[in-house]
Amino acid sequence: MPDQPQTPQRQTAQSHTTQHPPVDQTAAGQEPSGFHGLIEAAGDAMRQAYAPYSGFPVGAAALTEDGRLITGCNVENASYGVGLCAECALVGQLQLTGGGKIAAFTCVNGAGEIIMPCGRCRQLLNEFAAESFQILTPEGITDLDGMLPQAFGGQDLAHHDRQRGRTTP
Repeated sequence: MPDQPQTPQRQTAQSHTTQHPPVDQTAAGQEPSGFHGLIEAAGDAMRQAYAPYSGFPVGAAALTEDGRLITGCNVENASYGVGLCAECALVGQLQLTGGGKIAAFTCVNGAGEIIMPCGRCRQLLNEFAAESFQILTPEGITDLDGMLPQAFGGQDLAHHDRQRGRTTP
């Protein structure tokens, strides 16, 4: 009988409500000082990931417009499609702690290397991104359009909804 993955011992997550200064604006390819804390927080979140099937733990961290630090980690399942990406957990934490918009974001793999979100998660982040959104990528810092060019969003549904007498959030 093959070894079954062991459920990790649950550690209590700390709620991050500390106010943080905004991320410094710097040229593409340079790490602004405000991202150092996000990289560290993403690494902490990654260490809580449950990834027994892929062996690819991911941690994500974001700073909201109002200065809250939020994090998330991936959680896999034997039924692969049921797993959650770190970005999904992060957005859940965003809503749980008061909602708002994400001003800065990054995610890391098990080696602590900065990685890009998958396409599905880029779309998810698009829904909650502030106008000033920045993401730290392996190639440097970019904005929303650099992360998800020609993104689909609520504005694309507005015309469709107006025709049906509905309003778009």
